[in-house]
Amino acid sequence: MLTIFSIPKPFEGHIGIIQENAIATWVRLRPACEIILCGDEKGIAEVAAKFKVKHLPDIARNEYGTPFVNAAFEQAEREASATLMCYVNTDIILLNDFISAVSRVRLQRFLMVGERLDLDLRGLWNYEEEDWEKKLRTYVSNHGVPHPPLGSDYFVFPKGDAIAKLPQFAVGRPCWDNWLIFHARQLGVPVIDATGAVKVIHQNHSYGHVPDRRDDGWEGPEADWNRQLVGGEDQVFTLLDATHLMTRDKLLPAFGREHLQRQLETQPILSAGKGRIGRFLDRIGLRLRFYLAS
Repeated sequence: MLTIFSIPKPFEGHIGIIQENAIATWVRLRPACEIILCGDEKGIAEVAAKFKVKHLPDIARNEYGTPFVNAAFEQAEREASATLMCYVNTDIILLNDFISAVSRVRLQRFLMVGERLDLDLRGLWNYEEEDWEKKLRTYVSNHGVPHPPLGSDYFVFPKGDAIAKLPQFAVGRPCWDNWLIFHARQLGVPVIDATGAVKVIHQNHSYGHVPDRRDDGWEGPEADWNRQLVGGEDQVFTLLDATHLMTRDKLLPAFGREHLQRQLETQPILSAGKGRIGRFLDRIGLRLRFYLAS
């Protein structure tokens, strides 16, 4: 049903531990998913063999040695055997509510994203225990912190869709995830915020691996490169730009006040390719929905 692919960092120290934690949950998802690890960083081949998942070592990189996101998307799509693709950062733990949420999407085209819970995990979780997921959920409920809706750490989309055609963004640096949400909206593809249905866990880590870093750690020349490719703040979209919200049992239009306010703000750029009448109708429809939600 689903091909999960990712671009791990080197499996060293704490980063190595949390990446193993994440992959250990992916291989336990049911129904089973196809897993693809992209890149040739230290330890990837060994971890791929350990978990018996696919490994694509050859991936294009920038001058700092950081892989390009688009290269991983293109290679993973060529190798994938499932009809749905999921890019996920390798510090993200997925539980079985994730598969349940994906299976409930009946749209032909979509981009599923969602908020994460930030959590400190210093060691490997014991996945051999029969109730490991229940214990992890309890631990997250007590210690996890919701992350602001600035972007997303996972993206689910149909294989072969134009959504997956990305510029040469550097992975693990700002803004490419925001641009992908914008890109889907610009294509007219529904964007589903699955936060209400899925508990996605991000394991906190340092940013010591970022070359020439500055400010809060992940800023630097590669972040500047990504922002240049994005093209401006008006193309930095967040979960508030979702068109649909998924709950535990429903998929609903995102007609809340905050979402409609964002739709009003972003209508000019999303309607830029339309004629004057199309832009006018878009704005009238948005204002009507905003009035009805007030």
